[in-house]
Amino acid sequence: MTSIMTNAAAMAALQTLRGINSSMETTQARISSGYRVETASDNAAYWSIATTMRSDNKALSTVSDALGLGAAKVDVAYTALDSAIDVVDEIKSKLVAAAEPGVDKVKINSELAELKKQLSSIAESASFSGENWLYNDTGAAAATASIVGSFNRSASGNVSIATLDVDVAAVVLIDTSSDAGGILTKDIDADALLDTPTGTADNYFLIDGGGTGGTGTEIVLSGSTTDAEVEAMIRVADEILNQLTDVASDLGAINSRVQMQETFVSNLMDSIDKGVGRLVDADMNEESTRLNALQTQQQLGIQALSIANSTSQNVLQLFQG
Repeated sequence: MTSIMTNAAAMAALQTLRGINSSMETTQARISSGYRVETASDNAAYWSIATTMRSDNKALSTVSDALGLGAAKVDVAYTALDSAIDVVDEIKSKLVAAAEPGVDKVKINSELAELKKQLSSIAESASFSGENWLYNDTGAAAATASIVGSFNRSASGNVSIATLDVDVAAVVLIDTSSDAGGILTKDIDADALLDTPTGTADNYFLIDGGGTGGTGTEIVLSGSTTDAEVEAMIRVADEILNQLTDVASDLGAINSRVQMQETFVSNLMDSIDKGVGRLVDADMNEESTRLNALQTQQQLGIQALSIANSTSQNVLQLFQG
C-alpha cells in the first residue's frame, strides 16, 4: 500500500540516519579528546577506576617531591659529616704529633683550636630548608625526622602514608643545650677505651657546646699536658672518628634507600598511567577506520532518505492524464 500520510520507508531511513549520526558524534568526540571513556556516562566502572587512579597518581607525584626534599636533607647532612670526619681525622693526627717528645704542645693546640672552629662551622652550616640535623640549638632533644616515602591504597580502598625515619638524635654533632646530645660535645670515657680498663672514669669531650650535663675535660693541649693525657685524648678522638663513620654509613644507607624509593615511585606512576590509558584511551587507528565507515554509511543513509522522500512525489504521476 502506498500512502502519502505515512511514509514508512522515509521513517526507516531517517531512523537509520539518526543512528549513524549518533555514532559519528561519539567517534568524533573520541578523536577530538583522545579518550574512549571521557565521562561516567561512557563507562561508569572504567571512569570510576580511572578517576581514582589519577587521583592516586597526583598523590604519588607529591610523594616524589617529598622524597626529593628528603634526599636533599640527607645529602647535606652526609656531606657535612664527611667533611667533619676529615677534620676529626686531622685532629687525631695532631694529637699523635703532640705525643712526640720535645714537640711544642701549645702551638699544636692553636691548630686544634682552628680545627674545632671548622667543625663548629660545618655543623652550623649543614642546614637545608630550615632543618639542621647536625647542630641542635632548639633547647630540646633532637626528634626523629620523617620523610614521606609512599602513598598506599589497601584492597579495601583505605589509604595510608608510609615514611622513612631518620634518628636525628644519633646524627647531632653539637648540642648547645645538653652536652650528651652531640657526638662532639658529649663525654667519652678514655679509660673504657683501654684494652684493660682501670675502672676509673677519665672523660673528655672535643667541643664545648655550652650545654649542661658534661663533667669531662675538653681536649685542649698545654705545656703541662702529660703524655698519658695525650694518649687518652687520642683514644677519645679515635672513638669520635668511629662514631662519625658509623653515622655517615647509616646516612649513606638511608640515602640509598631514598633513591631506590624515588625510582620505584617514578616507575609506579608510569605503570598507573599506562593502566589507566588501557582503560580509557581511544585507539586512534580504530576510531579513524570507524569514522571513514560511518561517513560512507551517512552518505548512503542520506541517499536512501532522499529516495524514500521522492516516493510520495511519484504518486502525483498517477493522477496526471
